[in-house]
Amino acid sequence: MARDGGRRGTTRAPGTGSAAGSRDGSDQGPAEGEVQALERALRVRFRDRDMARASLTHRSFAFEQGLEVTNERLEFLGDAVLGLVVTDRAFRQFPDLSEGELAKLRAAAVNMTSLAEVSRDLGIGELVLLGRGEELSGGRLKASILADAMEAVLGAVYLDLGLAAARRLIERLFWPRMEAYARGEGDRDYKTGLQELASQDIGSVPEYRVASKGPDHAKEFTATVYLAGQAWGRGQGRSKKEAEQQAAREAFTKLVAGPAEAGEAAEAEGE
Repeated sequence: MARDGGRRGTTRAPGTGSAAGSRDGSDQGPAEGEVQALERALRVRFRDRDMARASLTHRSFAFEQGLEVTNERLEFLGDAVLGLVVTDRAFRQFPDLSEGELAKLRAAAVNMTSLAEVSRDLGIGELVLLGRGEELSGGRLKASILADAMEAVLGAVYLDLGLAAARRLIERLFWPRMEAYARGEGDRDYKTGLQELASQDIGSVPEYRVASKGPDHAKEFTATVYLAGQAWGRGQGRSKKEAEQQAAREAFTKLVAGPAEAGEAAEAEGE
């Protein structure tokens, strides 16, 4: 979900002037090289170069450089386009799945972790423009920034090249994950799995502690799961449920590794 920063720019319609120009008229947005690298990664050709540049402009960079446009509005749009395409494909491809099963499949395909992985595979983290603070704090590796940039890029493809092009791109990038989930190879309910395994192996019930940050319409959640008073896993997500699932997944993986390895990992997690 898109977030509105303190500086609100408006993403222009194609062909109506610079999307990433600063107030003094200079162009401080991503260079043509970044746009070309993005095109190679996506295997698309943008007609509107400014639209592509806007999709790579993080609000921290825009604030520092005095730019009027960030990628947040494109992120908002890309989120909706991604949801539509994935839902439509799932509905048509899996006629035997119930509404609940379709919802789980969609969530597994388009959650923050999945988006960040696709973004990382495409190298988008290396192309996005960040402010100095975000750069120094490892922003290029943050799942939230990678996921947001992926959605912004999808929004730019939709606006510039149309729904058919966006659909082809989304299906190429996300269909393998949807198919894997349908085969039982994708994300599972790790909270349930962790509860069963922890009760059996160490006689403990998972306890989740969740913190959130950001405005009400675009909160980011961080969950930590504790077993017998020790932190075993942490996760992030755009909902409390997603963050808890990611934390449970990390703890479940450690517990499956075996008591000795899991105990050492849990101690390291708590430090």
